[in-house]
Amino acid sequence: MGYMNHKEAYSDAYLQDILKSVKTIAMVGASPDKTKFSYGVLRVLHETGYDMIPVNPRPGLAEIRGLKVYPNLKSIDRPVDMVEVFRRPDDLPQIAREAVEIGAKVLWGQIGVYNEDAARIAEDAGMRVVMDRCPKIELFRPFWKPKLHLGI
Repeated sequence: MGYMNHKEAYSDAYLQDILKSVKTIAMVGASPDKTKFSYGVLRVLHETGYDMIPVNPRPGLAEIRGLKVYPNLKSIDRPVDMVEVFRRPDDLPQIAREAVEIGAKVLWGQIGVYNEDAARIAEDAGMRVVMDRCPKIELFRPFWKPKLHLGI
């Protein structure tokens, strides 16, 4: 099976298909801090209608925006379509392995989160991979919104 070149731009169709097809998104590295970029992305994706599952191992952190927080991917009690990662690139291969174990279909590394080994792990398991992109930004490209059946 050929691997994608994740240094090249992804096609609009590829990103659009992912954002249209996934419903449940586990966000690894979700933060309760409203000033953090990950909080804003979680908020927007949740308000857009995705079933968001914050993942953060911090002791005592029970919920973010009223959503139950899970300490890791394996502890999530329902199927996950996409794993979105706000962590250091070095952490991505281990997260990719866990995403494969829970049967996720997409591994999405946030802007700045890029790791070739992680991409191979996920792609070898048949997952689709996006790295170094922000779903919030991709979701709100104006020419996509009608195709995603969202109001402009």
